Formats: sequence, structure tokens, C-alpha cells
Amino acid sequence: MWEKLEAIEEQYETLGQQMAQPEVASDHVQIARLAQERQELEETVALYRQYQARQQELKDVRPLLEEQDPELREMAAAEVERLETQLAAMEQELRQLLLPRDPRDERNVIMEIRAGTGGDEAGLFAADLYRMYTRYAERRGWKTNILSSHATGIGGFKEVIFGVQGRGAFSRLKFESGVHRVQRIPITESSGRIHTSTATVAVLPEVKEVEVKIDPKELEIVAYGSSGPGGQHMQKNATAIRVTHKPTGIVVSCESERSQTQNKLRALGVLRARLSEIERQKQEAKVAATRRGQVGTGERSEKIRTYNFPQNRVTDHRIGLTIYRLPDVLDGDLDLLIEELIAHEQVELVG
Repeated sequence: MWEKLEAIEEQYETLGQQMAQPEVASDHVQIARLAQERQELEETVALYRQYQARQQELKDVRPLLEEQDPELREMAAAEVERLETQLAAMEQELRQLLLPRDPRDERNVIMEIRAGTGGDEAGLFAADLYRMYTRYAERRGWKTNILSSHATGIGGFKEVIFGVQGRGAFSRLKFESGVHRVQRIPITESSGRIHTSTATVAVLPEVKEVEVKIDPKELEIVAYGSSGPGGQHMQKNATAIRVTHKPTGIVVSCESERSQTQNKLRALGVLRARLSEIERQKQEAKVAATRRGQVGTGERSEKIRTYNFPQNRVTDHRIGLTIYRLPDVLDGDLDLLIEELIAHEQVELVG
């Protein structure tokens, strides 16, 4: 571990020296790449240097434990205890920083929520999930914007696709992909029976244009009138865009912007994310096929979480965690679950 930290610190210094070279400083593309690489190492290097400073402090204080003055020895003992506690915590944090990172973690995401089984109640649940994620984004200072939506007549969604922009969005929201289940008495249920409904959530990291090339000849692009507010405010121009990727049959619509160009760019962004996800799943399937006992892991058909209203309960089935704070979770306090999921992932990576 310490050899690896020394190598990271050395790499950090080397990158700084390279950025200071005149021929590099004048190359905007290269300087941006080196700055990004250096920034990714900065947190680890800063903590490692703090750790070394605390170690030196401890080394300087230890001899005072042998002093004749009882009061001085007592003060030194308290300082040694404080520094040892700090060092232990910092060492644990350094170990976590050295864990393998998903290169997609810092990316913005595209989230897709679709009503599953349960009719109108599933649509209302999809709307609840959408509100939960937008509230969570607000708590973390992230921005959200709807790309496409198909509403039901009673305030639900058949489907809603929206973007989330913010540092580390994918690192936290990636745990939300899968089937979510709700158990409650629907507002349309007169007999008071508890119904079970589902909604699916897909979390896709944004993909840059250079990462996924799309042949324009493989696209069918149609403009149509957006389904915005009615009356005199209704847009008369066909600004909404529907993009069909012929080889895969994927259809993406976007009507969130006021211009065809912006809607087209956003729709192509969603398409790139979906195509990238399909390719990633193919690669993972090949790896999983060679691992005994891994069949089915990560499939969207697996139920990941249950929201039980009568019991005020949320259960994440992947880690066996149950908490009795359902209103808080639905109001966007998702860190109650996400922190545990991150901790579980780190244990898995270490193991």
C-alpha cells in the first residue's frame, strides 16, 4: 500500500513538471489532459501528505513520554492517543482511495423510469421515484432536466427520462438501476387492499461523442409538435425530435428544449448512452458466463428494493438492509441507503 502511495505521489509531481514545460503549456488539449490526470490524484496525494505530517508529529511527541515531569508525560500521552486515532482513520481512508474506481463514476447520468406491473398505481409510483431522485439531486447540488416524458391522466408517468448533471452523479446513482417494488393501498382502491406494483429504473452514464460513433445513415430523424401546455402558449413549430437507430430499433424522443437542434443533440446523447450500455452489458455477460454462480447478477429483472407503506419500511434486497424511514427516503434522503451500498461495494472489491 505504501509503495503504491509513493508511486502516486511521484506521478503527481511528474505531471506537474510536465504541465510547466513551455511546449506543453501552449498545447491546450495536452494541458487539459494532464490537468485532469493530476486532479484525479490530488485527493489521494493530499491525504497521504497529511498522514506523513501526522506521523512526524507522533515521532516528535513519543520521547516526551519518558520525561520526568508527570504533567508533561500526561499531556504527551493524550497527544499520542489523539495522533494514533487520527492516523488509523486516515489509513482507512487511504485504503478506500486506492480501491479500483469505475472510470464512469464522475460522469453525469441519464435516468429512465418506466411504470411496470400495476396499471395506474405503477404510473403513480414511477412519479414518486422521479420526485425522489430530483429531491436527492437538489440535496447534492446537482441539476436535473426532463428529456422526455409520457404522463398518465392521474399524475403518474408511463415513462420519464431525465438528465442529472453534477460531480460524481453516476458514482452514487448507479446503485439505483433495477426493479423497484411498492406495496401500499392505491388511492383508487375502495376496499382498502394492499397492492404491489413495480417500476424499472435505468441509470446510464453520459457518453461523449468521440466514445460512441453513430453513422448518420443509420438514423431516421423526425420532427413533430411538442406536447407542451395548451391554448395560446402551445408551440406551433415542430421542435420535438424523434430519433430511430435502424440497426438496433432504439427510439429516442426529446421535447425539453425550444429548438430542434437542442432536442436533436439531447436525443443523440441518450442514444449514445443506450448503445454504450448495450455494449457494456455484452462484455459483462461474457465475463459472467465464465464465473460460476454469477448468472443473473445485475440483470434489471431482479427486484432490488421494496417500499412498504403500511410498515413505513424500505428494504434493499441486495444487501439485506431494512430501514423504517420511508417518508425520508421518498423525500430524497437516499444516502441512508447509498452509503451502505457503497460500503458493501468496497468490501466486495477488497475481498
